[in-house]
Amino acid sequence: MKIGGNLNGIRKTYLKRLNDLFNIKYSPDSLVDTFLAIELANVSGFLGREIAVYLDRRGCLESIMIGDRHTVPLLKDMRRRDPNSLSGLRCIHTHPDASGELSPLDISSLLEARFDAMIAIGVKDREIVDIYMATPVGINNYNILGPLSLNELTEISFQGLITDIEKNIFKPSVHNVEEKEPKALLISFNSGNNGSLHDAAQSLNELKELAFTANIYVHATMLLKLTKPDPSTYLRKGKLHDLSLFRQQEAIDIIILDTSLSPKQQSNLEDFLGCDIADRTAVILQIFAQRAKTKEGKLQVELAQLNYILPRLAGSGHYLSRLGGGIGTRGPGETKLETDRRKIRTRINELHSEIENIRKQRQVLRQKRTVNEIPVIALVGYTNAGKSTLMNALTSANVFVENKLFATLDPITKRINYAEQELLLTDTVGFIDKLPHQLVSAFRATLEEITHADLLLHVVNAADPAREGHIDTVNRVLEEIGVKNKQVLLVFNKCDIIEDQVEVQNEINKYYPALAISALNRTNLEILLDMILEYLPQKLKTFRLHIPYDNLATINKIYTWGHVLEIEYKEDHIFCIVSLRTPIPDFIEQYIIADSIEG
Repeated sequence: MKIGGNLNGIRKTYLKRLNDLFNIKYSPDSLVDTFLAIELANVSGFLGREIAVYLDRRGCLESIMIGDRHTVPLLKDMRRRDPNSLSGLRCIHTHPDASGELSPLDISSLLEARFDAMIAIGVKDREIVDIYMATPVGINNYNILGPLSLNELTEISFQGLITDIEKNIFKPSVHNVEEKEPKALLISFNSGNNGSLHDAAQSLNELKELAFTANIYVHATMLLKLTKPDPSTYLRKGKLHDLSLFRQQEAIDIIILDTSLSPKQQSNLEDFLGCDIADRTAVILQIFAQRAKTKEGKLQVELAQLNYILPRLAGSGHYLSRLGGGIGTRGPGETKLETDRRKIRTRINELHSEIENIRKQRQVLRQKRTVNEIPVIALVGYTNAGKSTLMNALTSANVFVENKLFATLDPITKRINYAEQELLLTDTVGFIDKLPHQLVSAFRATLEEITHADLLLHVVNAADPAREGHIDTVNRVLEEIGVKNKQVLLVFNKCDIIEDQVEVQNEINKYYPALAISALNRTNLEILLDMILEYLPQKLKTFRLHIPYDNLATINKIYTWGHVLEIEYKEDHIFCIVSLRTPIPDFIEQYIIADSIEG
């Protein structure tokens, strides 16, 4: 028993009158008790605010909620119910200074919470002017009755009404709402600061693409201004109130925020808004789960998902808090929540072990390539920039290509023979703004292919207005995985679909080395291969040197040309073991001794 909602500015006298309503036993067969309806109309008229009460089928008053002049919040635990059953509660609320005619928000609340009935009492000058009632029929259907007087409403048998509703719950109705797939509302934020995409609208569009890739039906989008997130709910109370009304009116099933939420923020938002809440990370994880095909990819995605789910188990409701004692447990037994956490941690350890084995296998393959001195070029870039298309154009690899984000996840390595030079080209997973740290961690074994590559081809979608932000995002991720000083060749793809070629070329000129290509039309691919050979770092070889003391300046030159592995000052010369780039310059070559080591 409680009174909730907006209690600011309400005198204790009115709160006591409402609280006294809990002490009355109402007839189980009466839709609305006469005294209850009159008292609600009287107090609502005095306050000028909507008031809602919730009655169960025994006639007991469960809760009272107070709103403002136009709306009243639902109970926080009024989540979407099982469509095959009703909630067992009926909502009776007032419309001060207005007719009791039901609004779209009233109807959506009826269907969302699966109420037994939604009753609205029109109030004017603290008197009842009319009453409307809606009842559910079928899964997403309803019937409306009204306008009614209070006497007409009290003559309706509530028990008989419920019996008819539940008997015919799957029969069609005049008000047949077409069943659709779950509706999603996408929300992005404008903080006023420049992010990696430089534009919140572009970030929202990218979130729409992610939802499309994840097969999520986007019903609506919002761009909200948010300077400082709330630590408990991320959104402020005013925005949450407006959002709650919009969600009810539009019958939104899931809200996706273009950010990363803490488990507590996600749980609090679900409690307040009464629907499922997801963040950008959850959508990306879903895409990866759909796209992973190989055993390695599936292991890495599962690890990322479990790391995401583990801290969120606490918000999984009463089911996970039930005790599950048994043989071998101590005391009353482990809670279901503790059992699930233990199983997930065990599975995470197993996945770490399996992925570590994969990492070791990759290391063995890399060592073989090093012995054979075959250069490795890794394709990196923002997702959907055209890396796989370029891979197919250079190697005929038949890599899966689709105009969606994260079309391919698993790294693929193919050989190229060009100008009597053998090369290995590796296609890697695409990056994205706000890449979840769970994915970076889980895919570290795969991303190591980038760290061991001799040259990186950074593929950029030249036709994307946000290309500069994408370049910054990729560079940031490369730095995060430990790739800082590696040689990078920027490849501006899709140049064939750009209208203003001069503008793009001016932008390309800002980067060095860089090249405009079209992987689909094979434009400038030979020039690209020539540039790859030109910018491949020269191989290092190990040599022994005898350097006279009168040529000490040569030691400084060696430090700039290669790496000094060992140095020893002898009686008449300096002995060095050095790793040098080839070809060896003359000022060093003259000091190489005959038994030098190559490798």
